[in-house]
Amino acid sequence: MILKTFGWSFAITAAGLAFAAWQWGWEAFGIVLILSILEISLSFDNAVVNAGILKKMNAFWQKIFLTIGILIAVFGMRLVFPVAIVAISAKVGPIEAVQLALDKPEQYEALVTDAHPAIAAFGGMFLLMIFLDFILEDRDIKWLAWLERPLARLGKVDMLSVCVALIILLITAMTFATNAHTSTGYQDKSATVLLSGVAGLVTYLVVNGLSSFFENKLEEEEEREHEEEERAKAEGKQVSAVGLAGKAAFFLFLYLEVLDASFSFDGVIGAFAITNHIFWMALGLGIGAMYVRSLTVYLVRQGTLDDYVYLEHGAHYAIGALAAILLITIEHEIHEIITGLVGIVLIAASFWSSVVRNKRVAAEGGDDSEDKKTVQV
Repeated sequence: MILKTFGWSFAITAAGLAFAAWQWGWEAFGIVLILSILEISLSFDNAVVNAGILKKMNAFWQKIFLTIGILIAVFGMRLVFPVAIVAISAKVGPIEAVQLALDKPEQYEALVTDAHPAIAAFGGMFLLMIFLDFILEDRDIKWLAWLERPLARLGKVDMLSVCVALIILLITAMTFATNAHTSTGYQDKSATVLLSGVAGLVTYLVVNGLSSFFENKLEEEEEREHEEEERAKAEGKQVSAVGLAGKAAFFLFLYLEVLDASFSFDGVIGAFAITNHIFWMALGLGIGAMYVRSLTVYLVRQGTLDDYVYLEHGAHYAIGALAAILLITIEHEIHEIITGLVGIVLIAASFWSSVVRNKRVAAEGGDDSEDKKTVQV
């Protein structure tokens, strides 16, 4: 079962890491491996959510999502999107950006370094909004309850996450951005950081809005199909549970693609905190994306969701850490390995806490009522 579901992911991982080591050396091997782990960890909740939705579809639309959908996810978001960010920030064409990365790596590195304040501000604000919306929401299951309980109470204030993000952006523009690191020295990039930061915040709000729109359309279609099933039962017709099809499945597919794009934003943008090399980035994130899809299939086939309930928390704390690191790197350089390890340590801690929680629940006879309290880590 494991080999059948994850076989392609294992093969692509081996080929990708071998290619990275052969083409660019052991540093590339390490960075690609870290990016793969980071993408899997940050997108773990994506696989869980996808599995919960994918099981509602019929076999045809499941196949569409796992074929056409993976092309959009891997090649669209993990390859095209990083190139687009570099091209827009460096004010060059996407083809020119790729050619520079291939033929003139020194010039490409200088362009990316000059564009880094804009990339960091955009990405930092996008990731910060993801973290704030998560940490300010009241949840039944809490990992670090001593922190999450008071923040959840504060989260009842309307639009608090946007206000906090804008305050942090202003502080960043007045501190780090006044002495931003570029290829020609340190320059004042306050206006650039403000504009890019606002763009990142607006992008997050638009993506969230699209997700909500498709979710509402999906609920309408599901309700309509449910009414048709009830009518068919009342008329004595046999109703077979084959999964959603037609309009409902189409909206479900669109919803899943927008949701997948929104989930992959954090991995792609967070990758800029680890490396500016678009090929290392695309390779590492692409490997991670393959595992996310394989995990989605595994969860659907097993008919169960994962028991490691604190991984979502750990992933979002890692997102918050990446957001802070991106904003700090506007002025100060931070080694890529340190950046990658911060996220991995947080996710590993949440995984360990989940294991401890599962053992405790099993020892108590399956009663997880205490889960709503806290776990010491």
